[in-house]
Amino acid sequence: MANPTITGSSYAGEFAGKYLAAALLSADTLDSGTVTILPNVKYKAAMKVGAFSDLVRSADCDFDSSTSTMTLTEKVLTPTELQVNLQICKKQLHSDWEAAQMGFSAFDELPPLFSDFVIAQVAAEVANATETSIWQGSAGEGSFDGFDTLLTADGGADITATTVDSTNVIAQLGLIVDAIPSAVYGKEDLNIYVSSNIARAYVRALGGFVATIGGAGTDNKGSQWYNGGQLSFEGVNLVVAKGLADNTAVAAQKSNLFFGTGLLDDRNVVKVIDMADIDGSQNVRVVMRYTAGVQYGVRGDIVLYS
Repeated sequence: MANPTITGSSYAGEFAGKYLAAALLSADTLDSGTVTILPNVKYKAAMKVGAFSDLVRSADCDFDSSTSTMTLTEKVLTPTELQVNLQICKKQLHSDWEAAQMGFSAFDELPPLFSDFVIAQVAAEVANATETSIWQGSAGEGSFDGFDTLLTADGGADITATTVDSTNVIAQLGLIVDAIPSAVYGKEDLNIYVSSNIARAYVRALGGFVATIGGAGTDNKGSQWYNGGQLSFEGVNLVVAKGLADNTAVAAQKSNLFFGTGLLDDRNVVKVIDMADIDGSQNVRVVMRYTAGVQYGVRGDIVLYS
């Protein structure tokens, strides 16, 4: 998305939806589309989860529903309201390359490109914070409950994690695959979401640097075998979830993991305000307000390695 040129001394919200979309949806997990995104959640999103029993029975001439049952449960995704309040002194820009944009007057005006620059930088930080919250966040200041927190509260870890390195990563990933329910294994949207250190260990192992692999590794290329493409383990896609804490992994279907936000909600705000005409200071204030949260559907179809 090309940034707009802002010609006034203050910028206030016209492109809020676009900037928030860039900030939130460029979090790695969301940008890669490896979880289900629910945009425009005004307040709450309720997901109905159905469990069937005795659905199929022997055929006869009658209709009898007494032996077949469906139990509905509900999972609720409630995005958390979050904000950014940042104040920057324009005096700090005098030694910056953009000082030239201010001209030579002692009465500095907010340079248009600086407005764009500040918003872009803040958006990048919001994206990083969102990525971390998606996986390991906990309700509190500036965060929301992430998948690890929610799954741990609902049954704890399915597999107790150890410190993963290139010598044990294949065995540990094997434990995760073995724990995937049979009904889920083989689904097209099934992923194993792994922390960065697990991914690094796996790449190194496949380079031939552990006894179980040996030789020159994958395609006999040694450490040169990997060029940043898609990883998989025993037919299951590996997704590097940078927001996961070290030695943590989640096996789940994309369709069972949800991220919700109110991108078009009227509570979303982006502003860059030059305070010179308001209080005579050299300060610039940046304000962002938005909502974000996650939830999963069926706990029994998810494996938490933590």
